[in-house]
Amino acid sequence: MLAVVFFIVARHHYDREAAPQRAADANLFPFVRSMDGTRPDGDLRLAAGDALVVDARLRRMFDYYLSAVGEKPLAAIRKEIEQELERRLKPAAATGAKRLLARYLDYKRALVALEQRPHIAGASITAARARLLAMREMRAQYFNTTETQGMFGFDDAYDMDAVTRLEISQDPSLTAAQKKAKLAGLDAAMAPALRAEREAPLAIVKLEEAVNQMRAQGASQDDIYRMRAAALTPEAAARLADVDQEEAAWKSRIASYLAERKAVSAGSAKLSEADQQLALQQLRQARFSADEQKRLAAYE
Repeated sequence: MLAVVFFIVARHHYDREAAPQRAADANLFPFVRSMDGTRPDGDLRLAAGDALVVDARLRRMFDYYLSAVGEKPLAAIRKEIEQELERRLKPAAATGAKRLLARYLDYKRALVALEQRPHIAGASITAARARLLAMREMRAQYFNTTETQGMFGFDDAYDMDAVTRLEISQDPSLTAAQKKAKLAGLDAAMAPALRAEREAPLAIVKLEEAVNQMRAQGASQDDIYRMRAAALTPEAAARLADVDQEEAAWKSRIASYLAERKAVSAGSAKLSEADQQLALQQLRQARFSADEQKRLAAYE
């Protein structure tokens, strides 16, 4: 559950009133089957004068639709994004956004070729640094400095910090004390936003530990919501409450299934092994979807 919690808090900002309607719309009209039950990641924002804000939220919106490659032709995906831009933006801003999308698609195609270069292939730290630097250099062919910083700046800083830390930790020429000093230097120079991103997983773990303690002491769901809202935001607390409900519903279904499974096993004791397995599989299919059945092994 903690992975779900961190994803919710660190990567998304929820509008408590509008999110249910957006989710309902997405359920009614999924772009591809894999997006059923989801809503577009990222966002579109306008600055003064209705100028489009080019930032990571815009890039994530592009990537949300582009993740449908394989289920839809690229031309259809591009059309869908352009229609979304036209729907949500004024004509001038939509035109600029569509031009940016065209350059972003060209950039993504170039990335495929870039990643085939031998010196940046592989999982080594040297290759990872070379890959990051090559990507930065290539972006200059498609985006201006403001666009590059807006769409990629934070992720670049995060990735380069991670690579640098791995380089330090794996450097055989450094003593343990020297490694500790260099890592402390990185910590001291870290931008506040990057520090918050790196510390978010630990903060969420501590928050959920506090939630578990509150539950053990008899706290109500309202008490837990108010504590989470104070620590995070009301929107994140509302979404975590939804996750709690989904988790409780899943546990209830599992408990019912295990009781039924026990009864089926007892009732089919005289059957052959094959017939017993068939009866159990029919029970699984009656109670769970194909994707949900993949999770059952952990409970059986």
